Amino acid sequence: MKPMISLSRITAVLALAVLAWGCTPSQMKEEGRFYLSDAGLLDRYQITRSGNFRLQADSRFYIAQSHFVPVGHAYARPNILAEEGFAAAVQVFPMVRRAEQPLGLDEALLHTRQQGLDYLLYTRFASAQSSAGAQPTAEQASAGHVGRDAVVLQLMLLEAGTERLIDFATITNRTGFLAFSKTRPENLLREPMEDYTRQLLGRP
Repeated sequence: MKPMISLSRITAVLALAVLAWGCTPSQMKEEGRFYLSDAGLLDRYQITRSGNFRLQADSRFYIAQSHFVPVGHAYARPNILAEEGFAAAVQVFPMVRRAEQPLGLDEALLHTRQQGLDYLLYTRFASAQSSAGAQPTAEQASAGHVGRDAVVLQLMLLEAGTERLIDFATITNRTGFLAFSKTRPENLLREPMEDYTRQLLGRP
C-alpha cells in the first residue's frame, strides 16, 4: 500500500502546483504529464537530431527498416519500424511509401529512386528491452529497469538522388512505472515517430 500512497501524494502535489500557476486545463494536462514523465512514472522519450533540417510539405519519401535484429529483443515484428514510421508520416506528408520487408541501405535507396521519391527515411533498432516474461538481471534492477520497457531507435534521412545524409536522429524511449498496460518495446514507437515527422515539417 505504501508505494500507491506515495504515487497518489506525488500526483496530488503536482496537480495543486499546476493549479497554483493559473494554467488552463490543457496546460495543466501537459505540465502534469511532463513532471510525471520526468519522475519516471509515465512514458518518456527523447529525440536527438544531428540538425534541424526541414522538409517541404510536398516532399515524397520512402520508409524502410534495416535487417538489424534489436539487441536484447529478438522477437520484434520484422518490419515494425517501417510500419510505424509510415503510419506516423502519412499524417503530415501527402506522398509516403514504405518497404514491405526489411531492406539493406543500398536496396532501400534503389527502391526510393525507382519509385521517383525524393528522400529515404531509413530506420533501425539500436537496442530494445522488454519486461514481458523476462527476469531482470541484478545490474538492470539496480539501474531501475525492473518492469520497464525501453527502446533506442536510429533514423537516417537521406536524399535519394545524391545519397547525402541530411539528418540523423536517435530516439530513446522508456515506459514509466504507471504504464502497466505496456508490455513490449513495440508499444513505444508510434508517439515519438509522429513527433519526429512533425519536426521534419517544422510543426510543434
